[in-house]
Amino acid sequence: MNIVVFIKQVPDSRTVKFDREKGTLIRDGVEAVINPYDLHALEAGVRLKEAVGGEVTVVSMGPPQAQEAIRHAISLGADKGVLLSDRAFAGSDTLATTYILSKAVEKLGDYDLLLCGKLTTDGDTAQVGPGLAARLSIPYVTCVTNIEAMEGGLKTIRTFEDRSDHIEVPLPALLTCSLSLNQVRVPSLRGKMKAKKAEIPVWTAEDLGADPDKIGLNGSPTRVAETWVPSFDIKQQIMEEPPEVQARTVVKILKEAGIF
Repeated sequence: MNIVVFIKQVPDSRTVKFDREKGTLIRDGVEAVINPYDLHALEAGVRLKEAVGGEVTVVSMGPPQAQEAIRHAISLGADKGVLLSDRAFAGSDTLATTYILSKAVEKLGDYDLLLCGKLTTDGDTAQVGPGLAARLSIPYVTCVTNIEAMEGGLKTIRTFEDRSDHIEVPLPALLTCSLSLNQVRVPSLRGKMKAKKAEIPVWTAEDLGADPDKIGLNGSPTRVAETWVPSFDIKQQIMEEPPEVQARTVVKILKEAGIF
């Protein structure tokens, strides 16, 4: 089974800081890590390879330092990786990103399964996986919490807050993976040595044959108009009146606050 796993470097949520004046994340000096959901997608790919055979290729789009994320993925069991890196990709929204990733899939050639994290912790849109599947015209299942190989396809469980769906999907297909799908392994010594020696090709927009009008800011119809950090003002009021008076007071306060 030829499996492609998409990973992204994101700021470590434990150390990320926010510039309140500019309304942007402070990335300088902040450690970058693999998006947690993507690690579970990678683990799923490696387990499927171990169960049925095949190869796992990791693809990441980002700056040159994203090679370290790919090397870490190789240490966890991936066979090889490709970095998509070009200044022309800067500013790509989810629409442009899915276009770039689709061009990478076309360049990779034959595949059976594409795996993504359910969402990324920096963007939190959950749009890239389904968008990529739509561009490639293949079936997809989101929010996957269980995967089992079967003849000609996969048995999956998609879990939401109020229900679970059991879905059989033919290959080729795309799945987006939830955190509860599996337990991510730790790198082995052999994996670390393999990752250290791995050659990671870097593909540019030209290498992908990408249309300049469909990538970066040119290919991104959405913009972040404004960002801010919400502030919370806590007010306390101690009431010593009888309960019926307190109830009327609370209702009045809520109405004045516009809650109802």
